[in-house]
Amino acid sequence: MYIIIDKCAPTTFLFVRDAGKVAMFRSMTAYGRHTSAEGGREITVELRSVNSKYLDISVKIPRVLAPLEARIKSALSAHGISRGRVDVFISYENTDSGNVAFGIDEGYASAYIETLRVFRDKFGLSDDISVMTVAQDRNIFTTHTVEEDPEDVWLAIKPALDAAAEEFVAERCREGTNLMGDLKSKIAGMRELVDKIDALSAGDTQGIKEKIRARIETILADNRVTVDENRLLTECAIWADRIAIDEELVRLRSHLFALEAMMEIDEPVGRKFDFQLQEAGREINTIGSKCQNAEIAGLVVQLKNEAEKIREQIQNIE
Repeated sequence: MYIIIDKCAPTTFLFVRDAGKVAMFRSMTAYGRHTSAEGGREITVELRSVNSKYLDISVKIPRVLAPLEARIKSALSAHGISRGRVDVFISYENTDSGNVAFGIDEGYASAYIETLRVFRDKFGLSDDISVMTVAQDRNIFTTHTVEEDPEDVWLAIKPALDAAAEEFVAERCREGTNLMGDLKSKIAGMRELVDKIDALSAGDTQGIKEKIRARIETILADNRVTVDENRLLTECAIWADRIAIDEELVRLRSHLFALEAMMEIDEPVGRKFDFQLQEAGREINTIGSKCQNAEIAGLVVQLKNEAEKIREQIQNIE
């Protein structure tokens, strides 16, 4: 077991993970397929999924597999599939001859043999009516499939289902890795924008304080009013603090760090990621409403654009 901790972040985040576990940052879109033909059974399992807020598994199977639908869904959940619209298609055919029972349509056979006798007598034909002669008419025979034990059927389809699910999850992980790389790049870009805003803000706050003071002094001078210097400085400082964005920048950095840290934990994070991004968006909006600097305003617009791109991407995360 080991701990991930960032002491440099404004807020300390701590995640405990088991050694050897891989971060479960997965896409919700994937495809998996497996076919097997053993013991006279031909089985094909197909899995495909698209984005969904919750887990929604739709199973399309032959009638013989109907009693197994709940077990099929449980087996997929056991593979860690926890979110997305998942369509499951399973084809099943038992070609084993032991699975088919033969019978005779006695009414049809009697009528057929009697017709042969009439035909023989009417035209004076030699009597060669035999089993093989009669058997040439396949309509005499009836067939039906022997009902299979659901447990035997489950044991037959389970390996194919597991193999398709493994391929399906592996594709989700591959796509998730690609998404992770893109999101990390975008978050790093947002960090750079935050640093630029921070640098501009430090000088901007002091400048605003001086402008406010100069403006008040001009108004008071025009109206021949004198004011206590200390009181004036205090009021200017209070007003400047109201439009300062230091706290918002600290919280925004914390949210960005949390987003990066979520990519390293071994559980589905899509909804948590979305929530954390919403919190970051609130801080960005507050910074935009407070800023008095055109350059900072331009950087805030860039931050919003990057946040929106991230929001679009995380709709694909499990």
